[in-house]
Parts: sequence; C-alpha cells; structure tokens
Amino acid sequence: MTVDIDKTAGGPAGTPPPGPGAEAIKAIPVRHYGRYVSAAVAIALLAAVVFAFSQGKINWGAIPDYFFDDRVLTGMGKTLLITVLAMLIGVVGGIVLAVMRLSKNPVTSSISWFYIWFFRGTPVLVQLVVWFNLGLVFEYINLGPFYRDEWSDFMTPFLTALLGLGLNEAAYMAEICRAGLLAVDEGQTEAAHALGMSQAKTLRRIVVPQAMRVIVPPTGNEVINMLKTTSLVSVVQYAELFRVAQDIGQTSGAPAEMLFLAAAWYLLLTSVFSIGQYYLERHYARGSSRQLPPTPWQKVKTNMFALGRPKGGTA
Repeated sequence: MTVDIDKTAGGPAGTPPPGPGAEAIKAIPVRHYGRYVSAAVAIALLAAVVFAFSQGKINWGAIPDYFFDDRVLTGMGKTLLITVLAMLIGVVGGIVLAVMRLSKNPVTSSISWFYIWFFRGTPVLVQLVVWFNLGLVFEYINLGPFYRDEWSDFMTPFLTALLGLGLNEAAYMAEICRAGLLAVDEGQTEAAHALGMSQAKTLRRIVVPQAMRVIVPPTGNEVINMLKTTSLVSVVQYAELFRVAQDIGQTSGAPAEMLFLAAAWYLLLTSVFSIGQYYLERHYARGSSRQLPPTPWQKVKTNMFALGRPKGGTA
C-alpha cells in the first residue's frame, strides 16, 4: 500500500495544510486542592499552639538575659566536651567490637556479642546511676601496682558521665560498623588477600574506606543523639547545660524560661551538627554518586533564580 504525498501541502494527499493562525496548545496545570487544605490546617494548628503559649505567664525577656550568661556558656562547653569524648570512645570501641564480632574466633565473637547484648539491653540512665553508686559496693579501686585510690575520689561526675555514655555508645556503634563492613562485597577482600595483603591492611586500605559510605550517615545521627543524651548526666551531678539551666532557674525564679533557654541551645547545636553531617556525607558520596547533591547554598541560589525566571523557562 502506498500513500501519495502532496509536496505542496507537506502531507498525504487530501490533507489540508495547517492554517496560518493556528494557536498553541494551552497547558492547564492540575490544581491540587488537598495541598491548600493541608496548609490551612497546619497554619491553624500552629496558630492554636502560639495562642496557647501566649496565655501562660512566661517571662520571655529572661531568656535573652541569660542566653549568653557565663554559667550557660560553661555548661554548653562541658556538654560539647562530653559529647566529643563519649563519641570518641563509642567509635573506637564500636570498631573494635565490630571486628571482634565478625572474627572467626568464637571467644572474641562471644565476648563482643555479650557486650552488645548487655549495654543495648539496659537503659543508659540506669548505667549512669550504677557507675555513680558503685562507691557503695567498692570502697577502694585497686589496680595492683598501677593505681589505688578511694572510689569516691576516682569516680568523679565527669568520669561517670564519660564511662556511662561512651561504653553505651560503643554497643550501638558496633552494630553500625558491623553493618558497614558487611556491606562491602566479599570479592574486595578476596582480591586483596590474593595480592598478598594482610587482614589488618585489607581492613585499613580496602574495606573501611568503602564501608564509610554506610557508616557515616547513622554515625552523624548518633552524634546528634549523644548531644541530647548528655542531659541525662545531670543526675550524676555533672554541671552540663541542662543542669546549669535548672540551677539558674531555681535561683532566678524562672525555671520554665531556663528550660526553654536550654532547649534553644540544644536546637542551635544540633542544627550546626546536622550541617556538618550533610557535608561529611556529601564528601563520602563522591565515589558512589555520579552527581553530588547540591549544597544548601546551591539550593538557595537555584530557588532565587527560579523565582526571577518566567514560567516559560526563558529569560
């Protein structure tokens, strides 16, 4: 079957040519009425919360008065210090426990399993109180020729907080590190051994760098969680941010306002840590993603240019 083409008309024979004044197709966007309803409900709920808090007798002026108080800044510094040190213990201990858990030696594997089982199975608050009250059971700490002292002098509030948080975090980091190590293909390890690399060098040069893409995101969440968990060490008399805020609230007559102040500092610190986590994840994604996700500043610039661009997409 053949079709006759009318060269003057530009189409099959008998097809009328398009008119000179043909209109372009008008694309009418679909209206999502559910979005407007959900936005109205969210605004109404936010207004209700603001109205409820406005009815309380809250001295909002006390918050900026004490926001940069020396005691608050000192407490914030101690919070950051215990967060960093506890996470350091957790990361190092987690890597060791993860390697022990994956070991073919049944003794080291069982010890690692028992450690993870015990510290993940008991609340961190209970662990802190146990460390703090061990002086009721042990009068002295005796490490033979290395160290001997009274337990009350040895187990200070700082050491109690450090051990309680760090040892507990090591159990969670062990599972995170184990998942990251298992995510690396076994062929990578076999190839490294075929080249004559030892087990330690294979872990350091081949497995761990690739496992970091899996380990870094949950580790960032653990850092943020650790920052907030430090508020629990107030029960062992460690003067971190939350305890300092409580003490100032009792002496100034504004206990609720000082709790709001502490919450504001926690929000500020977690926001800074979240930004650092984002850039760290972006750094380790370079080897696995063809195109890195945009940075927050790049997103802002893109949105700014999009607002000034016509809907047709041309300037």
